[in-house]
Amino acid sequence: MYQQGAQAYQETAKTVESPRDREAALLVKAALGLQRLKDNWQDLSHADMRSALTFNRKLWTILMSSVVKEDNPLPQTIKQNVANLGIYMLNQTREIMLEPTADKLDPMININRQLAAGLRGSAG
Repeated sequence: MYQQGAQAYQETAKTVESPRDREAALLVKAALGLQRLKDNWQDLSHADMRSALTFNRKLWTILMSSVVKEDNPLPQTIKQNVANLGIYMLNQTREIMLEPTADKLDPMININRQLAAGLRGSAG
């Protein structure tokens, strides 16, 4: 019974949530996953690291592919900035996978949080 209620809530949330709110929520989720990874760096497995980084990478891949579409109404400078941030995120992910250190996560966490705050119209 509980699971049905939770599923109904999730479906309703999808229909009333704006795309901008959804993007912000996903960026926050990615930031939280990366923060958890950083906070528990010594205790996590390679699979845990891969999971958090993969979620972030997939999210940024989707964001980048969205902004380069011709029908995207964003101004060209914003499209370019999002694409540049996405490229940075993908490169940073690769760097962490090759030479894992927790401090490399800080800029990724900050970018996700700041972009989410901007999408929500808050200062951070």
